[in-house]
Amino acid sequence: MARTDIRPIVKLRSTAGTGYTYITRKSRRNDPERMVLRKYDPIIRRHVDFREER
Repeated sequence: MARTDIRPIVKLRSTAGTGYTYITRKSRRNDPERMVLRKYDPIIRRHVDFREER
């Protein structure tokens, strides 16, 4: 079984519209829907929601 099958690499893009992204891995078994995390966006210097992009 390939490593990417269970824990694929996903991009988290800022909802503030700055275009800033984080790269991370997620578990398909635990989180089958798109992930949303509140992280720091250094362009606008605030914490905003980052949504998974496919």
